[in-house]
Amino acid sequence: MLTDYFSSPRTLKRLRSGPIGPFVEGFAEELKKAGYSRITIRAHLGASSHLCQWANTKNLAVADLNAAVGARFVQHIPHCRCRPCQGKYIHSARAGEELFRTYLCEIGAIPPRNPINPEKTEIELMDAFRNWMKQNRGVTERTLDTYRPIITSLLEFTAGDPSRMDSHSVRAFVPHYAELRGRTSVRGVTTALRTFLRYLIAEGKCRVDLDAAVPVVAVWRSATLPRYLPAPDVERIIAACDPSTPTGSRDRAIILLLARLGLRGDDVVRLECCDIDWQKANIRVSGKGRRETLLPLTQEVGDAILAYFQRGRPAVDSDRVFIRAIAPLRPFLNTGLVSRLVARAMQRAGVITPFRGAHVLRHSAATQMLRGGISLEDIGAVLRHRSIETTAQYAKVDVELLKLIAQPWPEVRSC
Repeated sequence: MLTDYFSSPRTLKRLRSGPIGPFVEGFAEELKKAGYSRITIRAHLGASSHLCQWANTKNLAVADLNAAVGARFVQHIPHCRCRPCQGKYIHSARAGEELFRTYLCEIGAIPPRNPINPEKTEIELMDAFRNWMKQNRGVTERTLDTYRPIITSLLEFTAGDPSRMDSHSVRAFVPHYAELRGRTSVRGVTTALRTFLRYLIAEGKCRVDLDAAVPVVAVWRSATLPRYLPAPDVERIIAACDPSTPTGSRDRAIILLLARLGLRGDDVVRLECCDIDWQKANIRVSGKGRRETLLPLTQEVGDAILAYFQRGRPAVDSDRVFIRAIAPLRPFLNTGLVSRLVARAMQRAGVITPFRGAHVLRHSAATQMLRGGISLEDIGAVLRHRSIETTAQYAKVDVELLKLIAQPWPEVRSC
């Protein structure tokens, strides 16, 4: 394996000897499976070798290569006098040493990484909360990751003891957090706070009805129009994806799922190959609350996904439909990647709009369905809304229809 990347006997001997020797072949194989290019693999192998040589001078074994040691190694590089430590190597060394430590952790050569929070009781409480939310509320990992810093700050604010929380501390925490993170995050803070307190109440770890102490943030849902794009702009965005390239075929399939079926970005991320029934022409989608719904697989969307399977999807050991196009070749981790590829398609299409991200295509799909004569009940079924009130917001965008029912202002002559 190493001879595929290095020809110098001296370099091969250096890599195969010393502390890194027993692990270098497996590390190179792992990098190759992840889809890294030859030059990148060489750089990462060089960084891992340098890390072990530096650790050897500090009398550190491979088992001692934790995050703190990795940080010390990165600080050492600018002051190292060896010839490789010049130019771009300084910037790529951190990635190389982190990948190597991750590989050692996966094969059991070094202990697992310790959580960031050093308080064991808080760690156990957060883990119990995450498990409870998954089992009882069907909440996704992405939502729980959003809640985590808020709840961690709450525990720090209240000395980490839920039994000592009272209405005064709960109310005081909200403006305290808003001052640290910005006032625009207040609504998200109260949602996470209320959810966590309800978990504590259910488990008997705090006072009953303490969630009622969380202040209510005023939200006027009907004060603004839904963010959407005109149909010509949506078609230009779709046409901006080149189906003849691997990345273009993937982006086109994703954008069609968003613009035609109204999927959320998280639906696209979690879509698996087994969710597509080619015989019955439908897609199984598990949205908010893990509620499964079958949506029709149109010819256009089906052809786009099939083209991606045939020409664009890397051969990786994963059932997820959409895979990253650059190394490491793995499924999308979050909806941020989906929103970024939508933004890039907008830029290529020359669509200038303040609305960015994947959700604007979902709103655009609902708007087009309404203008096509589809009822709000049917639109709500496609978008998987729990309440018809959520779907009713799209009625505001059909101005021509609203003119038919608009009444003249009192004491003012009708136009």
